[in-house]
Amino acid sequence: METIVAALNWRNALDIAIVTFVFYKAIVLIRGTRAEQLVKGLAVLLIATVVSRQLQLFALYWILDRFMTLGIVAIPIVFQPELRRALETLGRGSIFTRSSRPFEDFDFDKMLDELIKAVQVLVKKRIGALIVLERETGLNEIIETGIHIDGHVSAELLVNIFFPRSPLHDGAAIIRGNRVMAAGCFLPLTENPNLSKELGTRHRAALGISEQSDAVCIVVSEETGAISLANNGKLTRFLDEKTLRQLVTNLCKPQSNLLNIRQWRLNAK
Repeated sequence: METIVAALNWRNALDIAIVTFVFYKAIVLIRGTRAEQLVKGLAVLLIATVVSRQLQLFALYWILDRFMTLGIVAIPIVFQPELRRALETLGRGSIFTRSSRPFEDFDFDKMLDELIKAVQVLVKKRIGALIVLERETGLNEIIETGIHIDGHVSAELLVNIFFPRSPLHDGAAIIRGNRVMAAGCFLPLTENPNLSKELGTRHRAALGISEQSDAVCIVVSEETGAISLANNGKLTRFLDEKTLRQLVTNLCKPQSNLLNIRQWRLNAK
């Protein structure tokens, strides 16, 4: 260790600092995007490749090594949105700015109450709506397609967003934690050829985002007032408010809150 320290000079220190900074900014850029999950997958493959080589599992190592080779070729394609965003950030000169972190601690039940109130009003007035609840997979690239809001979730805000005369009513509202991050956002449409012809653009967009991320998407039909929920590429239709509340709670409530509820029930017994 003393030999390594003695060999360091200001050039080595500068080199290490620059490389560390580049890696840090790369992590910041992909955090909160779908690429974050892909990076985790690549990291698992890399670790498995190294372990299989050390343990001399030659067949497994050969397969994983080929996957890693293909992965290196595919990186520019897979991470095209993140690479574009990195160049835009560099061009804006905002590479030194701090990025905002998603809300990790909030009153989920209060947020859900406001969300359900909004859905009830939208259903009653036959106002179409598309509401996306972000989970583990970040949706920053989707948020960037809409109008930035970053306001607390409230029934009034959501209803105003989807009011027919609002310029934002045709797009999706993205909720992160207890905040509406953006509205008027464009979602990818599902390419599933087996969908019913009666499903409109909102339902196809809800399925599209649920196929490409772990987000939960709520749809209110403008024609019928029916409530639907899309998750993991599947659409559950004709929900009532009680069922919607239960589904959103099961899918989106932070695990710490769920564990506290279970512990309270056990203590009550």
